[in-house]
Amino acid sequence: MLVVASLTLLAACGGDEESEAEPIRPVRVVTVEKREAGETVTLTGQIQAQEEVSLSFRVGGRMIERPVNVGDRVEAGQVIARLDPEPARNALQTARANLTAAMGQLTRVRNDYDRQETLLGQGWTTRARYDQALEARKSAEAQLDAAQAQLNIAEDQLEYTELVADSAGSVTARGAEPGEVVAAGRMIVQLARQGGRDAVFDVPARVIQNAPADPVISVALTSDPTVSTTGRVREVAPQADPVTRTFQIRIGLHDPPEAMRLGSTVVGSMQLGGAGAIEIPASALTQSNRQPAVWIVDPASGTVALRNIDVDRFDLARVVVAQGLEPYDVVVTAGVQALRPGQQVRILGASP
Repeated sequence: MLVVASLTLLAACGGDEESEAEPIRPVRVVTVEKREAGETVTLTGQIQAQEEVSLSFRVGGRMIERPVNVGDRVEAGQVIARLDPEPARNALQTARANLTAAMGQLTRVRNDYDRQETLLGQGWTTRARYDQALEARKSAEAQLDAAQAQLNIAEDQLEYTELVADSAGSVTARGAEPGEVVAAGRMIVQLARQGGRDAVFDVPARVIQNAPADPVISVALTSDPTVSTTGRVREVAPQADPVTRTFQIRIGLHDPPEAMRLGSTVVGSMQLGGAGAIEIPASALTQSNRQPAVWIVDPASGTVALRNIDVDRFDLARVVVAQGLEPYDVVVTAGVQALRPGQQVRILGASP
């Protein structure tokens, strides 16, 4: 009976050990790879001319003609608007008459001065009378110079009644219509000068702060991404827009395709960062000895081990690992709370 009882007890103990055998935990894993740590920033902008000028008259008056319109191409020296020239012509005639009168006056006082100079030498006149003739001659000469200057101004103002393009380009806007009385300096047409083109973007401050020095920007048409080119930053606005708090940046394009016309909508992209790094899902992160850690699966034995890592940065979805992981390590991403070192696991899925 003792023997039977002993065998029964041993059998019961063996059954408890088998019932207490640790189950194999199912986990999800990811095979890590070294990827670009930076991010690609994509913004939408438009094509503009590198140089865009507002053409205006130097004098005021009633505009009688504007033979160009928005979209027209103009050449250097082409007349793009005219003012009524009659007032300027009248002013020119007045200036010419004043010049003729000043020349006659100068001739008269010069003759008087010559006589007084001769008489003074012969002792037939006084020094005071001679001095008066000298002052009259100087005054007449000054009046002649002033009349000549007024004539030059009148000629210039008559010439200014025609607004001439200073370079070739395309008209992008108009500011006045024929028949209006315009003041000097008012924009009549806006001209995009022929030559280089810029891609203009409104960029957040964060992108500017994290951008590399002298980056190469890829620019493509939104309507046809195959039409693309590259460029570099040519100009950065010194002050943010008061409403959007973004900075306007102009990208000088290298040999832009003809399809990138003025006003076309484009997409610009740039890579921030660029150093190699390993990223893992945020769900894979755990803790060991008060340090960040992850569970590593040994594919040969099917067991897990805890490994400490150094975190470079993280957000709600991902963790960028600075040290502690190597490419092709298998990291547990789901089920990390129920694991212990050396435990057998069963992989439910893997991400290449």
